[in-house]
Amino acid sequence: MRLEGKVALITGGARGQGAAEARLFAREGARVVIADVLDPDGMAVAAEINELGGDATFVHLDVSSQDDWQQAIDATVAAYGKLDVLVNNAAIWRGGHVLETTGEQWDTVLDINAKGVFLGTKLAIPEMRKAGGGSIVNISSTAGLVGSRTSTAYSASKGAVRLFTKSTAVQYGRENIRANSIHPGPIDTPMGDQVWPDAGSREEAIERTVLKRIGTPEDIANGALFLASDDSSFMTGAELVIDGGLTSQ
Repeated sequence: MRLEGKVALITGGARGQGAAEARLFAREGARVVIADVLDPDGMAVAAEINELGGDATFVHLDVSSQDDWQQAIDATVAAYGKLDVLVNNAAIWRGGHVLETTGEQWDTVLDINAKGVFLGTKLAIPEMRKAGGGSIVNISSTAGLVGSRTSTAYSASKGAVRLFTKSTAVQYGRENIRANSIHPGPIDTPMGDQVWPDAGSREEAIERTVLKRIGTPEDIANGALFLASDDSSFMTGAELVIDGGLTSQ
């Protein structure tokens, strides 16, 4: 098993990509902490993993709150003794061109999507040092690589995640702490339902890919597994693009 003996904390783990990552990591031997603001959904995912023979627990986490982050990290170490892997998956999407985006919308998206990644990384690194190293996997987006036609704040937040990941990699690589980002294209998740609310917009997203399909949460989970595991031990500061060929054109 590729994560045997490792402890992983996954934000936004109550549904979508985060839940898929939690299930896969547990099957691969990790002890998993599912963190989210969606308490009933997150507890249900943890219970499902445990019923199937895995080892998972749920903690409430608002990623924009440093106090919540500290409590989640402390709960992880109290339950499992260490922290090896952090997957910063939690995010929100808000549409709007520059002129349509309010200051409040901008702040909300950046607080969760960018500040949340910063806070989690900042508080996880001391525990990874104690463990002798670790892997930080930050979920960005293809919207963090190219300009977005639909969401100014979301694209800006994901671009911030991309470069923050590289800074983390440069600063902590000598301590065997790796940081890489994943850049999903169109993925079939609850967030995707917001981005493509009707059949026409969904079909347009499909047509923009080379593979002519929407990706699955498992497509992203497999990439996260690779970056979390020792299979990627010589990768840090890298961008793993999983987008069906969207950005290749």
